[in-house]
Amino acid sequence: MLKQIFKKIIIYLLILESKLTLKKYKPKIVAITGNIGKTSAKDAIFTVLSSAYFVRKSEKSFNSEIGIPLTILGLPNGWSDIFVWIYNIFDGLKLIFLKNHYPKWLVLEIGADRPGDIEKISKWLKTDIVVITHLPEIPVHVEFFKSAEEAIVEKGHIMKTLKDRGVFVVNNDDKRALTLKISVEEKKIITYGFSNNSDIVASNEKIIYKNNKPKGISFRVDYKGNSIPVNINGALGKQHIYPVLSAMAVGISQGLNIILIARLFDEHETPQGRMKIINGISNSCIIDDSYNSSPAAAIEAINTLNNIDCGGRKIVVLGDMMELGGYSMEEHIKVGKLTGEIADILITVGVRAKYIAQEANHAGMKERNIFQCLDSESAGDKLIDIIEEGDTVLIKGSQSMRMEKVVEKIMTNPEKKYRLLVRQEEEWQNR
Repeated sequence: MLKQIFKKIIIYLLILESKLTLKKYKPKIVAITGNIGKTSAKDAIFTVLSSAYFVRKSEKSFNSEIGIPLTILGLPNGWSDIFVWIYNIFDGLKLIFLKNHYPKWLVLEIGADRPGDIEKISKWLKTDIVVITHLPEIPVHVEFFKSAEEAIVEKGHIMKTLKDRGVFVVNNDDKRALTLKISVEEKKIITYGFSNNSDIVASNEKIIYKNNKPKGISFRVDYKGNSIPVNINGALGKQHIYPVLSAMAVGISQGLNIILIARLFDEHETPQGRMKIINGISNSCIIDDSYNSSPAAAIEAINTLNNIDCGGRKIVVLGDMMELGGYSMEEHIKVGKLTGEIADILITVGVRAKYIAQEANHAGMKERNIFQCLDSESAGDKLIDIIEEGDTVLIKGSQSMRMEKVVEKIMTNPEKKYRLLVRQEEEWQNR
């Protein structure tokens, strides 16, 4: 009870300080939401804007009613340390009453885990650019909403933050995201996607190989007569192309040159746990997608694995997809069917993932190639036993399944886990 009261007081004070800070320094703000690709888009947009401006972005996935004020104020997460939160309040006051070198741009990731999350934020935050990534049919966290449609409506509340002369950047391949266009004047919209009628069009997606292993992806971008090659190193899938396109749209809206923008991604570092390529034991290749999972994201990841041509076996390690409510069994079955058609070996983690295993078997995968584990540690041990040279291993699951532990078990250099893997903070390690 006291803990909840303290939390409410802290949130109230941080939001108050954030309002005063925004009023004092008047930064421009990009707000990003969607069910897939928010963090990747945030990082890509930061890469573009920081080439010309002083920019601050949300750390990790600071996308909640407490994470957003922390980003605005440039403060750390206090987790369960009451003294850090008290220091944060005082540091926020210093920002208001003393002169500071403050960013010209803030790039904010905004999430919606529960009904009202974004609507509450929209009451005090005003933005210059809104970016919508992807709104799939069955969104993550759907079990906390009355329906999938209500979850999508909650994401749509972000449009209330957009200033009258703001810019709306939207995924043109996503029909649900496009429904939000009706609240914006046509001249203030920039669309992106693989659809030919997008303002910024992607095409010719290819996997780049080195020493018979995937190294990254390449594609072309067409914009107003320019056709530009773009390379992304160290990651795979359209999951990383869409964020780059959204970042290009943001840069173009601010008068930056698209050819110069494209070059920025030669050195761009994609976020951990999102289709990240990591060297594995026995000369294997790990596709680390362990940050989180949802039906649409899992299917996209498996389809990406299907496009990899390295000659070795394709192993899929899938953990439970959480927070799907009444959609859970059906969506796990869909993922299982696709896995059975594509993968050579399947390892599942968790009680819900048993439906993935069962359906993979029904889809044609031999029972001897399916292994069911209760936790990520045992899944990692099983992988060590069966992995062979040239295997490509896709690892994915919801946050609570801690699938990064599977990656750690089979990565060539586990001492690099703090740089390469998600959830390496002390708070996570103590759970």
